[in-house]
Amino acid sequence: MPLFGTDGVRGLANGPVLTADLALTLAQATAVVLGQGRTAEARKASGKRLTAVVARDPRVSGHFLSAAVEAGLASSGVDVLDAGTLPTPATAYLIADRDADFGVMISASHNPAPDNGIKIFARGGVKLPDIVEQRIEAAMAGPKLQPTGADVGRISRFADAEDRYVLHLLGSLPHRLEGLHVVLDCAHGAASGVSPETFRDAGAQVTVIGADPDGLNINDGVGSTHLDLLAEAVVAAGADVGIAHDGDADRCLAVDASGNIVDGDQIMAILAVAMKQRGALAKDTLVATVMSNLGLHRAMADHGITVLQTAVGDRYVLESMDEGGYSLGGEQSGHVIMSEFATTGDGLLTGLHIMAEMARTGKTLTELASIMTVYPQVLINVRGVDRTLASTDPGVAEAVAAVSAELGDSGRVLLRPSGTEEMVRVMVEASSADVAQRHADELAAVVRERLAL
Repeated sequence: MPLFGTDGVRGLANGPVLTADLALTLAQATAVVLGQGRTAEARKASGKRLTAVVARDPRVSGHFLSAAVEAGLASSGVDVLDAGTLPTPATAYLIADRDADFGVMISASHNPAPDNGIKIFARGGVKLPDIVEQRIEAAMAGPKLQPTGADVGRISRFADAEDRYVLHLLGSLPHRLEGLHVVLDCAHGAASGVSPETFRDAGAQVTVIGADPDGLNINDGVGSTHLDLLAEAVVAAGADVGIAHDGDADRCLAVDASGNIVDGDQIMAILAVAMKQRGALAKDTLVATVMSNLGLHRAMADHGITVLQTAVGDRYVLESMDEGGYSLGGEQSGHVIMSEFATTGDGLLTGLHIMAEMARTGKTLTELASIMTVYPQVLINVRGVDRTLASTDPGVAEAVAAVSAELGDSGRVLLRPSGTEEMVRVMVEASSADVAQRHADELAAVVRERLAL
């Protein structure tokens, strides 16, 4: 199996794969591969060492993994700027801000504390394409850079990393946040320090939950995958809005003053309309995945905005945005990318801009989110079936066509084979939850019968 997954190298820290030895070797191989670019070669030719930014989330395993990564880089002649505990999007921004050659983030995002991961960014803070990840993996078995004497890398503390990131976020705001009260759920993660500081500096009244990381409690019952506590806290505090990050703060989900969830599709709808109004929505286009709600498509059409669909995964959204020069994209899960200000999803940036629109318009989050009607969506994972036949089996195709015809313009059907398991995902949207569930159950039964292994 390939070492790199959809978002770097991830697994149980100190488990069979993600060890200190692997982290060191991976860092050495990264120095070999990413040190071969034109800019890197020019830097070396001028007598300068390569530079990398390294940061982590608060997981206890992040200490030994980041130490191993930094050792591997320094032993390869790379100067390391250790940014400490910071969100993933902060790391990406700082790579570009410091004109570093690349960077590494140690995090497993929304996964539980025993897991961890190593995410590598290229120059400019952009994610690596698959082909470069493959070259790094191959280089792990090859010769390493082994400079000696004055040519080895130095490791230094990136003392003003957080300040640079905060100033960048504040500088992106079209409107300050005075008069708004927000409850922030930091998931006991990487944003626990920087997020409350930034929202306060932007003018908001801030109440904080989930901001006491101990290395073991990250994402534990808090954050963007556990919104109940945030909803309760918003209502109890009489706040205007709740903002939830995940462990590395590249996601943002929200709740309104009544504790109702506002998901990534609704957030994108709010931001897309606001950006179009001020002429900041490139080509009047929003990039979203095939899993985005039908209501998002309807709402965007009503506002003259095109929705460009991609495969599921923020990397595919990013690729499409880069190729087309688009300025806004994301996923239902809360990965929202605003390319004018970030090269990846940024939960702090997203939350700040949601609140800026509330402040600018004087509208509540409920009112802003009402531009989109959320269609009930039912997803069933049908396991133990031949996923390769999902798009070609005539019986499945006939059943999908029949349901699609019955739903008409009031719903849609999506069958999506898993990329890693013998499983097919059946998703149905309809005008009511009962109708969506009934049709999803029907199609799941057909898939089981026709594609059973």
